[in-house]
Amino acid sequence: MDIKPFKGLRPKPEFASKVACRPYDVLDSDEARLEAKDNPYSFLNVIKPEITLPADIDHYSPAVYKAGKKYFNQLQSQGVFFQDSKECIYIYELIMQGRSQIGIVACAAVEDYMQGKIKKHELTRPDKENDRKNHVRVSMLNAEPVFFAYKADLHLDKLVESVVKTKPVYDFVADDSIQHRIWIVDDDITIASVIKIFTTMDATYVADGHHRTAAAALVGNDLRNENPNHTGDEEYNYFLAVHFPDNKLVICDYNRVIKDLNSHTSESFLQEISGSFNIRKMGKDQYKPKSLHDIGMYLDGEWYALTANPDTFNDDDPIGVLDVTILSDQILKPVLDIHDLRTDSRIEFVGGIRGLEELECRVNNGEMAVAFAMYPVSMKQLIDIADNGLIMPPKVTWFEPKLRSGLLVHSLDQE
Repeated sequence: MDIKPFKGLRPKPEFASKVACRPYDVLDSDEARLEAKDNPYSFLNVIKPEITLPADIDHYSPAVYKAGKKYFNQLQSQGVFFQDSKECIYIYELIMQGRSQIGIVACAAVEDYMQGKIKKHELTRPDKENDRKNHVRVSMLNAEPVFFAYKADLHLDKLVESVVKTKPVYDFVADDSIQHRIWIVDDDITIASVIKIFTTMDATYVADGHHRTAAAALVGNDLRNENPNHTGDEEYNYFLAVHFPDNKLVICDYNRVIKDLNSHTSESFLQEISGSFNIRKMGKDQYKPKSLHDIGMYLDGEWYALTANPDTFNDDDPIGVLDVTILSDQILKPVLDIHDLRTDSRIEFVGGIRGLEELECRVNNGEMAVAFAMYPVSMKQLIDIADNGLIMPPKVTWFEPKLRSGLLVHSLDQE
């Protein structure tokens, strides 16, 4: 794999905690506008620039992307952001509830993505992909890093460990109680060692940020094709990523809530699914699945444990083994008549970070009829699917903690 150091555009340390924000796709525009209120340094003004414009503006208007570029230029002119004088790599640690997750911030190669060496496990939506492409193309920035995984390497672990023993350039706790720390690696020998180890890897994996990854790579490819003097050394041949060892990542559950029972009564619904699952009534006690092929269900104010029968899954099939596949094949499609998870308005998805209380609330208030608590997929399952060139069903992986945006930015047209 080809990675490279870069001259990071970053906030001065005294502004870092004010600049840093959650990724663009975690908040809708109204939530982002509220979160950035009274904070002119918030990077949400750059990555969701519609919040700086009238509320009724088309979010895909050219004026929106121009506003994002203008706001970033303003932060630079105000001295909030500056650029490192030499190409570096960076180490980024996130600490959530005592669990540390440390990644290497470096630029990934557009060519690796185009050749399929940067492997994905999700499909992208054209509208979201084009939105991020326009953002990159107008700003000529990778404003947010994408979240990659690599198969853990002991030599790389030791190099990273030696860096994090020193004092970080950024160290703050965000409003969600997650600690963020960043180190600069400007030593040429260490940088060369990290790059050399990556060259021995066959692949890296998109963990989170498929739309941003596709957009960044496609813009780079477009710029390459448009440049008659292209050499391969231009900055647009690379895009910003944080690379984490797979053995340090945890995927959270991604749960489902359904608006109705497709004309079934609760009794007939339970009868319909009883042929595919061993059903145990748990009453008012919340039931969080503890193993693969175990699903929690909340219906009529009570919890049920559903254990899939052996004939409902195939452990030798990377997709067929997934509990979301079992749920779709045994309940959503045949019983609830939900066939397209991407477009059917009767199903919604709830990140496990919100807890089982959120599922109960959505059902108890009458908004939803039934909720399903899923056992999270593993990094091994994700990598198996990506290595086999397969695509996961929608809304399967939810990674926490999330990277904060605005701490490191990559310019596509730097000298």
